[in-house]
Amino acid sequence: MVWRTAILTASDKGARGEREDTSAQVIRELIEEELGGEIVEYRVVPDEPDEIIAALIEMTEYFNADLVLTTGGTELAQRDVTPEATRRVIQREVPGMAEAMRATVMKKNRSAMLFRGICGIRERSLIVNLPGTPKGVHEHLAAIMDQLPEALLMITGQYSNPDER
Repeated sequence: MVWRTAILTASDKGARGEREDTSAQVIRELIEEELGGEIVEYRVVPDEPDEIIAALIEMTEYFNADLVLTTGGTELAQRDVTPEATRRVIQREVPGMAEAMRATVMKKNRSAMLFRGICGIRERSLIVNLPGTPKGVHEHLAAIMDQLPEALLMITGQYSNPDER
């Protein structure tokens, strides 16, 4: 199965072209190499709730992404608003995935408790917030990578529980 994946970076400096988006590159590599996914859209927006919301809606509805991965805007700074914007877009939260990311990464890095990212479902898409650093992206995404195929099968209606066959 090839999962249609979109990447959204929330970064004021990135949107102004003042910072190279190395976190999105880590996402791209992990999705293509470990999940076998296809990147169908990539965008950088400033840390503005309305722009994040509009991009998430377009990625799920126009690009029909099975998986939308965000990077940036998930810490404690005043402009870090990605979780709040995501919460306004999703219909159902998937708290276990966010909890698993924090718990796994906290074993190595206590500052992971400051990560405020959430995971949730909009229509037939899974949206996952990731940190804004390449190392943070790698650690957090690796914590849930093994469960992404099953989650995506469930969300897209393709899941067949072997116990129910």
